[in-house]
Amino acid sequence: MKILKFGGTSVGSAERIKGLLDIIRPQERQIVVLSAVAGTTNALVEISQAFAAGDKDRAASLIHTLHDRYRTLIVDLFTTEEGLQNGTELIDYHFNLIASFSSDLFTPIEEKIILAQGELISTTLFHFHLTELGIRSKLLPALDFMKIDEDNEPKIDFIRENLSELLLQSSDHNLFITQGYICRNAFGEIDNLRRGGSDYTASLIGAAIGADEIQIWTDIDGMHNNDPRIVNGTKPIANLSFNEAAELAYFGAKILHPQSVFPAQRYNVPVRLLNTMEPDAPGTLINKEGTAKGIVRSIAAKDGITAIRIHSSRMLLAYGFLRRVFEVFERYKTPIDMITTSEVAISLTIDDVKYLSDIERELTDFGSVEIDRDQTIVCVVGDFGVNTHGYAARVLDAVKHIPIRMISYGGSNYNISMLLQTEHKAEALRSLHNRLF
Repeated sequence: MKILKFGGTSVGSAERIKGLLDIIRPQERQIVVLSAVAGTTNALVEISQAFAAGDKDRAASLIHTLHDRYRTLIVDLFTTEEGLQNGTELIDYHFNLIASFSSDLFTPIEEKIILAQGELISTTLFHFHLTELGIRSKLLPALDFMKIDEDNEPKIDFIRENLSELLLQSSDHNLFITQGYICRNAFGEIDNLRRGGSDYTASLIGAAIGADEIQIWTDIDGMHNNDPRIVNGTKPIANLSFNEAAELAYFGAKILHPQSVFPAQRYNVPVRLLNTMEPDAPGTLINKEGTAKGIVRSIAAKDGITAIRIHSSRMLLAYGFLRRVFEVFERYKTPIDMITTSEVAISLTIDDVKYLSDIERELTDFGSVEIDRDQTIVCVVGDFGVNTHGYAARVLDAVKHIPIRMISYGGSNYNISMLLQTEHKAEALRSLHNRLF
């Protein structure tokens, strides 16, 4: 069985929804994972923010605008009176549900229910579309099998057990449709896998059932060797190892959700990145083997980084100093991206600044604290094992004219990372591309 995930742009209009059948083969056994229609999740976030602020008039206006957009979509999607009626009843139900929260105390629980509506609508609309065409499909509600624990980690055994049971109950079907992104948490409440989580859903499903392949369909032909929005002449990479793909996804490659590589890697399920607009393009295959060793594969950049430096001469070589610093970030559930150390200082980066003021206050117990915002991590990915040489020199030579805030090399065999001000990102990406490729 194959898992096919389609992102928001792939279901962004009635025409594109219809075009999925150019890719999906209903006679083959497969699970199709859909995101919300492009722009829907952003609109639902705005609606939630309006409810949270108590601005019911703005929320009502936003709901009306999004509802109208779906009314137009279903008119273009369905060709029969019955199909249009089914589509109308579906979107009316979901938008009435969203509007009903105007009279409630609005909490994060209600917000997550609202955010789930996009995927619930898109999957059911596609199911209705297939039914109208006489194509058999089965809706698999993600809320019946996708679950996370108290630490927001997926419960893979629960997913395997419950999804396998649902598939067994519908063994006479080949084509299954389910929602990306949404899940239930440890308390049974509707929750989500955070933005970009549809990739993660596909990977978890593929890992849980031991799929033959996970296909991630987007609007670009595979993972490129640099950001094509900034650098001219980039090329798709035919084959990557799981480790290389994980580094690229984590450090800014937008085509793939950072967490989505790990379930596939753990259960050795190949992942293929493909282009909905060019279905015949080979894309990028991600698997255990990867390809040639000892070469630079790609360059990625991650924005929205904040750098923190803790300087403390009185803690010089003190036992437990690093542990105590890391415990501050652990208490506030704030991951660290990069870290460098000296005898008297630690520099590290974070991308989640929700608790930054609290973290800064606690870190001042250890010494002086400096914070630099508007930073970017530029990551060069390849095979940089202990037997390779010269790559660090080539990377640094390419950016010798750009001020570098931090450098990380050796923590992984697969990347050289540099921290710089975001204003220098484009120049760094272009300079590295010209020097390394």
